[in-house]
Amino acid sequence: MHTRTLGQGLEVSAIGLGAMGMSQSYGPNPGDRQDMVAVLRRALEHGVTFFDTAEVYGPCANEELVGEALAPVRDQAVIATKFGSRIEDGQTTGLDSRPEQIRRVADASLRRLRTDRIDLFYQHRVDPQVPIEEVAGTVGDLIKAGKVRHFGLSEASPSTIRRAHAVHPVTAVQSEYSLWTRDPEPEVLPAMAGLGIGFVPFSPLGKGFLTGTADAATTFAEGDIRATIPCFTSDNLTANQALADQVIPLARSKNATPGQVALAWLLFQRPWIVPIPGTRRIERVEENTAATQVALSADEVADLNAVAARIGVHGDRYDERHMGFVNG
Repeated sequence: MHTRTLGQGLEVSAIGLGAMGMSQSYGPNPGDRQDMVAVLRRALEHGVTFFDTAEVYGPCANEELVGEALAPVRDQAVIATKFGSRIEDGQTTGLDSRPEQIRRVADASLRRLRTDRIDLFYQHRVDPQVPIEEVAGTVGDLIKAGKVRHFGLSEASPSTIRRAHAVHPVTAVQSEYSLWTRDPEPEVLPAMAGLGIGFVPFSPLGKGFLTGTADAATTFAEGDIRATIPCFTSDNLTANQALADQVIPLARSKNATPGQVALAWLLFQRPWIVPIPGTRRIERVEENTAATQVALSADEVADLNAVAARIGVHGDRYDERHMGFVNG
């Protein structure tokens, strides 16, 4: 596994691992916690050094899982977690990025992660009630105190990113980005290039869509968020399937999987892009990390882009409520 450098010189593996699905969002949670510990540790053995979690995943259970798995090998891992949610009685009830809340979450996350520092601390969603300058300043204070190493933002607009960066340098911005979801391309990626900030795509495999594991006949299990996402309704999946179908012959020609082609496409876009596919399975970790060995030519990427532009995406990537939290 080769490495890539995000902003402020933070070096990470070219492919990271998003741990969210190990604790929520994709149907019934795994029955054996130790199986997930094994997946996280196996990822490190395969060269993954960049692990993504958040207070809100679980809530809190995902940080505890990541902490248990990586504590024995802490110095080999870069751990990213997130603040910015209000959690009451085990449920997320809104946003909260007040300075006192950020400090409280940092201390709680450190305990759950069994570590003395958070490598990358993202604001999970922009809180319109708290000026981003206050958020950046508070994280800057945590960095001075040694509790945090780097500051990040998630699903933020270019103007918010610039305002935050003017107060304290932003190391990375995280948003959904894939061959299927191109929202960051017009404005966010150019802003990253100009400011020297790294970009971390989550759901780089389109929540499984680009792997070929979801189609119009798919029935999602209880608790699977895809059942609530417009682009995954049966009618939209039928229309969207045309894009996934176009990836298959290219993958075959490369002796690769469609998911590996989708990750290779992302790696081709910019040298400071680091996707964080999520999985609960060791074999998927092995498949995803091997995507760094799949080489796409400029012509092949252009062909994929042309197909994606022609077909388009049917349906939003979140329901109406959650779409209101993006591009803040």
